[in-house]
Amino acid sequence: MALAAAVPIPAGADQAPLNLSIPQTGAYAVQPEDWSIHLQYTLIGEGYPRFRSPYQGTNSLPAGGELRETMSQTTYLGRRLWNGGELYFNPEFNQGFGLADTLGLAGFPNGEAQKAGEHVPKLNIARLFLKQTIGLGGEQEPIADGLNQIAGPQDISRFTIYAGKLAVNDLFDNNRYAHDPRHDFMNWAVWEGGAYDYAADQKGYTDGVAVDFNQKAGAFRFGYFLEPKFSNSRDLDTLIFQRGGYQAEIEQRYEISSWPGRLRVLGFVNRALMGSYSQALLTPGLNIAETRKDRFKTGFVLNLEQAIGADLGVFARFSYNDGSNEIMSFTDIDRSGLLGISLKGGGWGRPNDVIGVAGVVNALSRREADFIAAGGLGILIGDGKLNYATENIIEACYRYQLTDLVAATFDYQLFVNPAYNQARGPVSVFTGRVHFEF
Repeated sequence: MALAAAVPIPAGADQAPLNLSIPQTGAYAVQPEDWSIHLQYTLIGEGYPRFRSPYQGTNSLPAGGELRETMSQTTYLGRRLWNGGELYFNPEFNQGFGLADTLGLAGFPNGEAQKAGEHVPKLNIARLFLKQTIGLGGEQEPIADGLNQIAGPQDISRFTIYAGKLAVNDLFDNNRYAHDPRHDFMNWAVWEGGAYDYAADQKGYTDGVAVDFNQKAGAFRFGYFLEPKFSNSRDLDTLIFQRGGYQAEIEQRYEISSWPGRLRVLGFVNRALMGSYSQALLTPGLNIAETRKDRFKTGFVLNLEQAIGADLGVFARFSYNDGSNEIMSFTDIDRSGLLGISLKGGGWGRPNDVIGVAGVVNALSRREADFIAAGGLGILIGDGKLNYATENIIEACYRYQLTDLVAATFDYQLFVNPAYNQARGPVSVFTGRVHFEF
């Protein structure tokens, strides 16, 4: 929902990262450029067959099976304005819907599926932000031309300031193996920490400011972003001195037997007009909107990536939020654990192909589980009643690089206890993706 894509990406459907730099080795130079212009197009078709379902509710995945598609086209424009100053603009067209109109699964299977789907392509301003880099001197590194990245040398030791409209997960909770549903894994709880309720509108974007302090051995970044006016809202709450989403992340870079790894520790605090699950259980009709007032949600994400060979890498995430009050932006997950591997195709003569396999376990807090079991509705889930168990997901994908510009991906996802309900499922979701980028 991206990110994110996101989604989430949905929220965060567009998860193209802003490429926070990781220091590179080598003496080659990159000539500084004044412009960066790129374009991407992603088409996804997704479906599932009939599955066991003794009942279903308002937010349930329909038991009879479905086929849906989504499309996105994004233009990435970047212009160097002055020394260290860059402006980025990303107009984007989106069309299509996620399965069940992006409902029925907490770890949703399509990272391009937004909560605000469209029958025809609709123009959206995905990003419009200013980036200011302040070099601190010393050793430099080459920054290559890329999506929302202008080529040129930069000091490794530097501050970078971002201000404007973007996606929070452009900057936070990055992972080289699982963070972009247009290139790699597609499940929301794989390309993002599932319990990371980052600030975003229904399309996955927000307005805010972030600062990144980069060093060779690691980085520290902090950001403030506008929360939606209420849970899953299209509109952002502009009372910046009263409410908002705050996040801070420490990134440590290291090597094990000369193979690089990254450990990121992220904490977040959201202050917004949130309803209380416990209080909603006491209201007529479980109307959580009647309980909304100024409340907090806190949580964290532990994020690991580790290369263990030239082609093979492993990754893991554990995310948590307190689960007392409404999810504001992302999805109905309060705890999530992820483990996965990513293998490039060098061993069979296709070095640009990638195979990935990931397993996820999602869980609800006791308070949210009681609310859903009583018939309450979350952002994505709500079967009317609930025989609770963890939502368990396996995702396997193969990305086949057709040309330098075009890749095709086949993706399979198995959901056991979809939307935390032992009475329904399992569900098998089959996906095909075509991605073009230059």
